[in-house]
Amino acid sequence: MSRKRLFSALALLALVTGCGSNAAADGAAKLSLDAPLPTTVPDGAKIVVGDPATEVALKLSGQYDKVSKYVQFANLSGGPQTTEAFRAHALDLGSVAEIPSIHATWTGLHVKIVASKFRQDPIGHPIYKLGIAPGVSVKTLGDLRDKKIAYSPGQAQGALILKVLKKAGLTKEDVKLVELPSTGDVYTQALAGKQVDVAPIGGVQIKRYLAKYGKDGAGTIDHGLRDDAGHLYGPVESLEDPAKAAAIRAYVAAWGVAQNWIDKHPKEWIQGYYVKDQGLSAADGQWLVDNAGHPDIPADWSDAIERQQQTIELLAKETGNKVIQAKDLYDLRFQTVAADAIKGGAK
Repeated sequence: MSRKRLFSALALLALVTGCGSNAAADGAAKLSLDAPLPTTVPDGAKIVVGDPATEVALKLSGQYDKVSKYVQFANLSGGPQTTEAFRAHALDLGSVAEIPSIHATWTGLHVKIVASKFRQDPIGHPIYKLGIAPGVSVKTLGDLRDKKIAYSPGQAQGALILKVLKKAGLTKEDVKLVELPSTGDVYTQALAGKQVDVAPIGGVQIKRYLAKYGKDGAGTIDHGLRDDAGHLYGPVESLEDPAKAAAIRAYVAAWGVAQNWIDKHPKEWIQGYYVKDQGLSAADGQWLVDNAGHPDIPADWSDAIERQQQTIELLAKETGNKVIQAKDLYDLRFQTVAADAIKGGAK
């Protein structure tokens, strides 16, 4: 989505939904961030959610009507778009990877994570692989020295590159980082055009890159690191609104059930989402399902917080930002909501 189209979408959302209105703005009592979460969504409550994949899962699983009374979905995803939407008071919840909540906090936006999903056997089912340009010899992480590497600050792919360099015993000075946006097929095109030697590529781009350029000598290597974090997060101002907080809690429960449904119904998910919604082939959809493995939605975020703290400290060192506490990014009142919903009879 272009920046112009993004701002047009945000303006429309704010106008239609009144998302900029909250308890603080209306003079109503704020919900303290350490107060128990309301468990009943009041009539008239409305949240705007940028989580397109879960929207489809809710429809396919027959659960959509349960959330449509209080949720309006926005076709927004990824860190940059959700952060812009939060700043415009046009979004209450977004689906992102590990980095956006960190980056948002560093830029002065107060956000909280309310749901987390990982992958079982994350090393065996990575989201990203390191794509290698045709004619470039990279067999191990040590071979990255002196290579041109695609880098996207503030996004998961950029953080992954910093982690990979650390694992390889290299620094940013040992390679040439080429700043490129990690959207669409930008990275695969940069690899094919020899603009970069190495780039983290994910999803179906891995399969397509090898199919299209493998004959020319293109390849991929595993990075051997966890890159599986996925979160729902939102601005604190939404969580301080009692009605919205109740709706967010209810949505997190529905989100958990939806993730479980996706895992238990791979054929329906491939046809309903990858083929009909995303326009991919059934073969591509099957590859993506196989590559993802099975989800892990923990009821205890302690390990996740510890891993995110390590990420924060690495990024702070490399970017010059202040070290923040990962535990402060999580709203622990939501810690068991999704897992409990799944236990409660998910189909």
